[in-house]
Amino acid sequence: MPVRTMKEFLDKEGIKYVSIIHSPAFTAAETAATAHIHGQSLAKVVMVRLDGDMAMVVVPSTKKVDVALLREVTGAAEVDIATEKQFRDLFPDCEAGAMPPFGNLYNMETYVSADLTENEEIVFNAGSHTELVKMSYVDFERLVNPRVLVGSAWH
Repeated sequence: MPVRTMKEFLDKEGIKYVSIIHSPAFTAAETAATAHIHGQSLAKVVMVRLDGDMAMVVVPSTKKVDVALLREVTGAAEVDIATEKQFRDLFPDCEAGAMPPFGNLYNMETYVSADLTENEEIVFNAGSHTELVKMSYVDFERLVNPRVLVGSAWH
């Protein structure tokens, strides 16, 4: 099962979460529709390179990352969206493009859109294209300690 590491981490920390199994879906919009979740509630991970270092940016599934504004907010000189080829091997326990927003489990910085911090819960891919995890945003923030990106880097 994909992302045993993440679930073991959640269980070890005593976190309450719900697994949502759905038919295969490969885009954020398709996943939200298949799982009957509003797109604003579903978080997606966008892999970026900040001055050559891989990082996760977590945004509502209805949003896109604005690279120029991300550069401004993070202070990185070079920012680009990573290709699947560049990050695929960093997540050996995940299906390509379905990694959960736990950069701390993969030794990378995690940035989260301020939009998501306003939600009671966060829902995200659980490492496969057929499973989501829903948990308290407060618990997510405590475990991951993401850097919150305030501003309009998302449109």
